Amino acid sequence: MNDTATPDAPEDLSQWSKVITPQRGWLDVRWRDLWQYRDLIYMFVRRDFVGTYKQTVLGPLWFFLQPLFTTIVFTIVFGRIAKISTDSVPPPLFYLSGVVMWQYFADCLQKTSTTFTANADIFGKVYFPRLVLPISTVITNLITFAIQFSLFLGVLVFFKLQGAPVFPNFRMAILPLLLVMMAALGLGVGCLVSALTTRYRDLSVAVGFGVQLWMYGSTVVYPLSEIAPEWRWLLVLNPMVPIIEAFRFAFLGSGVVEIWQLAMGAGVCVLVLLGGIITFNHVEKTFSDTI
Repeated sequence: MNDTATPDAPEDLSQWSKVITPQRGWLDVRWRDLWQYRDLIYMFVRRDFVGTYKQTVLGPLWFFLQPLFTTIVFTIVFGRIAKISTDSVPPPLFYLSGVVMWQYFADCLQKTSTTFTANADIFGKVYFPRLVLPISTVITNLITFAIQFSLFLGVLVFFKLQGAPVFPNFRMAILPLLLVMMAALGLGVGCLVSALTTRYRDLSVAVGFGVQLWMYGSTVVYPLSEIAPEWRWLLVLNPMVPIIEAFRFAFLGSGVVEIWQLAMGAGVCVLVLLGGIITFNHVEKTFSDTI
């Protein structure tokens, strides 16, 4: 027995490689921990991407079939039946551009919105920064976007060779910024919904319905030019509108977008992201008691 040891003596923490302490406040987000757990993020990304269509008959082909089928339905319903204008862009190309962009945002939102409820068992057994899972979801969806974006480029080249009035331009360089904005918006809203779902389970049911309504307010199936100028400002409050319009303007040479609209959309995305992460970080400490 060591006579020099006393019950009240402070413990020497230098012998431990990891010391877990309680979070102190709403703004106490441990960004350094996320970097230390980057290998775990990679593992979750690999698991989610490989497991998405594992043991399915068509496998990876679903990455292409989903946007293609959606584009076909939109072309028939909104292009042929409703005869909604596509700003002289071939309808399949117009709708595919909107679908590919919207799908990335929607997947980020929907999959991060179930972080707490879908992973309660894991969270109760092992420690790691809970933000690892939403971030891995955003990265996984980025891989899916890259695959579907290649499909869009293939269709774009086909119509361009056919002489369609599409005019890709140097503004294509803005694509990384648009992706960051969509990721921030999807992650922010998803984290906020995930945090609130621990107390209000109805939100998990409302997410799918809400995303569908959001899509119809995001110029996926119609151009912003079809909206009366005096009402466009109301639609532009939705950050996805300038994002999709900017994408079409860059790759198709068609769209109504201005710098102030993108700037305002970027500001909204940043605010939503910060609000979502702060709320997620706060609920993380007590979610096991309420879920």
